[in-house]
Amino acid sequence: MTSKRLWTVCLLLSLIELSACAEVRPWERGRLAKPHMALDADPLLTGIDAHTFNSKEAASGGIGPAGGGCGCN
Repeated sequence: MTSKRLWTVCLLLSLIELSACAEVRPWERGRLAKPHMALDADPLLTGIDAHTFNSKEAASGGIGPAGGGCGCN
């Protein structure tokens, strides 16, 4: 009996999750593209920080080639 109840709860939760999906129309996308909604607030600053970190560690974090530690890649 518990298994059937668990199955029913999982099914209801998945149906609720699927009903939350909505299509975003092209004219509605402007409201969603606000700067404070971006995953990376300042891409240039993030790139500079990554370059500095990779230069100091003499290893790359999947961003580019390894440096010698001096920052002169």
